[in-house]
Amino acid sequence: MPRTRLLVACAAIVVLAALAAGCGGSGDSGSSGSDVKVALVTDIGGLNDRGFNALANAGLERAEKDLGIQGRVFISKSASDYVPNLTSAARDGYDLVIGVGFLMGDALSTVAQQFPDTDFAIVDFPWAALKDKPQNVRGLVFAEQEAGYLVGVAAATVADGGKVSAVGGQAVPAVVAFLAGYRAGVKATDPAMDVLQGYSQDFVDQAKCKELALTQITRGSKAVFAAAGGCGLGALQAAKERNAWGIGVDNDQAFLGPFMLTSATKKVDVAVYDTIQSEIDDKFEGGTDSLFDVANGGVGYGKVSADAPDRDALIEKLDDVSKQIADGKIDVPRG
Repeated sequence: MPRTRLLVACAAIVVLAALAAGCGGSGDSGSSGSDVKVALVTDIGGLNDRGFNALANAGLERAEKDLGIQGRVFISKSASDYVPNLTSAARDGYDLVIGVGFLMGDALSTVAQQFPDTDFAIVDFPWAALKDKPQNVRGLVFAEQEAGYLVGVAAATVADGGKVSAVGGQAVPAVVAFLAGYRAGVKATDPAMDVLQGYSQDFVDQAKCKELALTQITRGSKAVFAAAGGCGLGALQAAKERNAWGIGVDNDQAFLGPFMLTSATKKVDVAVYDTIQSEIDDKFEGGTDSLFDVANGGVGYGKVSADAPDRDALIEKLDDVSKQIADGKIDVPRG
């Protein structure tokens, strides 16, 4: 074959091989993202909580954009919406249904039993604690105590011998862990420091959290950690109005203003995104949990306020404590 024809033939073979590779992918047995339907069922906080549910939705939206999946959000306005929303998502043919929040545990366990061919995941509820232990459910759990510990160190550092406080929503395991870690971080930094704590018994009503935080600030709190979903925004507003430091939760809530010392971050968005990716790759596994902690970047601390005293030194301290937690040198209590 003449040299020119040989080159043309070789080029054609290369092009065909490239096209075949493009069509066949890497050989994985996973589905195309566009073939996968994912439903997200919110907790009662809804998407306007600027934290927990909003983060879950951010993970879904990123999967829609980057992975090409078909997503839908089902809004729960009350606990009575959990079962209908989860059931509707399963009946509508969604491949993966993700429930957001501990309060949905019993409802999701019940519905998952009824739809064994649908994959389910639940944020903040370990699989082993589900009442029916359905094998098509994966728990997405976090080491909230580690993030709480970090912001406790930050609070005690800036309070400089004063008092600090925490406002919890309801005493569900995640909130209990956040507050336990917070107390431990404060006490490790200043064993003599008082930590004021209370529960609003609500994740939505901002007025309840604000009233609780105002009482704490009146009693001398210089920094308020709000671990109460949308309700916690009221506690942070109280901190702003009374010139105390605010400490956010779940989302990095630095966007609320420079009075925000930092936030105990919990990457619900990453958990949702990674679970969707596993569904696409046919690697979703039920009957177990995914744990997100400091070591794998699933929890941590957010942006430190530019107004924080000795900000660079504080960041250096928090980074050092993060490394010690990741290395197992600090064992943070969960309750």
